[in-house]
Order: sequence, then C-alpha cells, then structure tokens
Amino acid sequence: MKNPLRSEAEAFQFLLGSVVYFALIVIAAVINPWAGLAVFIVLSAVVLWWWFRARRVEAPRQTAPARRGDADEHRILVIANETVGGGALREQIERRGEGQRSRVLVVSPALNSPLRHWASDEDPARAQARKRLDTSLERLRRSGIEADGEVGDAEPLQAIEDAVRTFGPDEIIISTHPEGRSHWLEKGVVTGARERFAVPITHVVVD
Repeated sequence: MKNPLRSEAEAFQFLLGSVVYFALIVIAAVINPWAGLAVFIVLSAVVLWWWFRARRVEAPRQTAPARRGDADEHRILVIANETVGGGALREQIERRGEGQRSRVLVVSPALNSPLRHWASDEDPARAQARKRLDTSLERLRRSGIEADGEVGDAEPLQAIEDAVRTFGPDEIIISTHPEGRSHWLEKGVVTGARERFAVPITHVVVD
C-alpha cells in the first residue's frame, strides 16, 4: 500500500498533530464529557477538511529544460545519494554516453532527518553526501567520463528541479535502492520526476 505521507517531514508533522489532537480531546473530556465530544467533532472536521484540501493539488505541468552547452554535447543529469557509487549506476552512465560527446552532472541530495532540518543542522548530511559524491566522481573520471558534481537540496525533486534549471540536461538518470528499501520510491520521486520534466528519465536500481 502506498504511503500517503510523502516525506519524513510530513510523517513527523502527522505524529505531532496526532499527539496534540488526542491531548485536546482528553483534556476537554476530563473537564466535561460533552465538551470532549464537541472538541472531537470540531477537530475531526478540521482535520478532514485540511487532508482533502492538501491532496487536491493540480498535477504539475511538464517542463522542458532550456538547452545548455554546445550543440554536439549530450548532457546527462544523475540524481543519487547512498547509491551514487554503485557499479550499476556507473555502467548506465557509460552506456548512455557511449559514442557521443557527453557531459555528466551528478547531484547528491543532502538527506537529513526532519529534526536536524528544522534545527538548520545540515552540515553532517552535506558532508556525508559530499564524501560519497567525490568518490563516485573519481571513479567516473577514471572511466573517461567528464563529470562534475554538487550536493543538492534535501528534497530529491527540488534537487532535480534546481539542476534542470541550471544544467539543462538532455536526459536524467535517477538511482535508488530496490523497492522496499528505497525512501525515494516510497515518496514517488521517480514518478514525480517523469510527470514534471519533459526529458527521458531512466531509473537505475542499485542494491
């Protein structure tokens, strides 16, 4: 079953909201049972209204990246974090760039916990992403692939959008763990990218 909560931040907000929701009902019920019932009805109505309103969002329109680079240059945008050093990803990059002049940009979103994100403590997450990224870039360059890299936004789709705007890729490769272990697949990152960006998108599974 697909998780209706689309990010860790949403899950944390849902947990916090649930605690407040039940606490208010219990407090009102202790004061007066009828007050508890009234609070339950009002809060439930508010929650249902918010839930349906939040999900009634128009599907994003596909956008085509503005062309960047030379006319004969094939630009490949790679999005990966923990799987950035995987052999399957490296082979896919080599295959997609074979027989043509290619330029590769590898973006690693700085994945962080909601608590650290809200506390603006992103340095450890960015440092870890940078370390994995540098190792991957070194391997790609040893294979003769011209590749640059950068640490992106913690939200993968936002990281893709930022890179699409500045890099102007001809295609995108998204690397994830297998289904069941991948938070990105659970959050619908690959599906969301295909709905949003009008370029070929390849999904690579790295175990």
